[in-house]
Amino acid sequence: MIICIGEVLSTTDLADVYGRLDRVRFVDGKVTAGWAARGVKDNLQAAADDPLAEALLARLRRRLEAHPVLAMAARPRRFGPLLLSRYEAGMGYGRHVDDAIMAGIRSDCSFTLFLSDPAAYDGGELVIESPAGEQGFKLEPGHLVLYPSTTLHRVETVTRGVRLALVGWLESYVRSPDRRELLFELDTARRRLFDEQGKGEVFDLVDKSFRNLLRMWAET
Repeated sequence: MIICIGEVLSTTDLADVYGRLDRVRFVDGKVTAGWAARGVKDNLQAAADDPLAEALLARLRRRLEAHPVLAMAARPRRFGPLLLSRYEAGMGYGRHVDDAIMAGIRSDCSFTLFLSDPAAYDGGELVIESPAGEQGFKLEPGHLVLYPSTTLHRVETVTRGVRLALVGWLESYVRSPDRRELLFELDTARRRLFDEQGKGEVFDLVDKSFRNLLRMWAET
């Protein structure tokens, strides 16, 4: 399942991010690329030893961990590393698949949280491949796209301006993307049912099915 999640960051959050990003030190992004991806990765990322970047990433991690829709869609068990990426004109990231193990976690879900106004740069679309074809994403600042880490994807070359984004990975309690999708849809349905009709016989049956499927499929 590929899902776009809006307003992960508030206007206040974004203002704080913008106020700090200009002072963050960026280095060559190849330092965290695997041996196969190193040849197609051309971007910058916040230096791992930059205290300002570390504080900013900690704040962004808290926003991600607390977001209810992200929790429903991904069933996060553990978040992996977060990277602040910067693409200047001429930079891009060629076709690749993310590493299976990222800093000690199994990468089940990948995500990109867009930070730049899409009107401020040309190119830079995140393109995700699936059996149905390619899908390109260039979202508003503060919006996020979540997708299975198993997919081939790329970032198109930026031809004007600067593209800033937060990228990251997580390990899910539910390894299978098909099962995560089914749980997300069932969870969405039971919540709407509760909002519209309250707790009743039908809600209890749907709620029971959701909880028992999660119990059946969750890995702890």
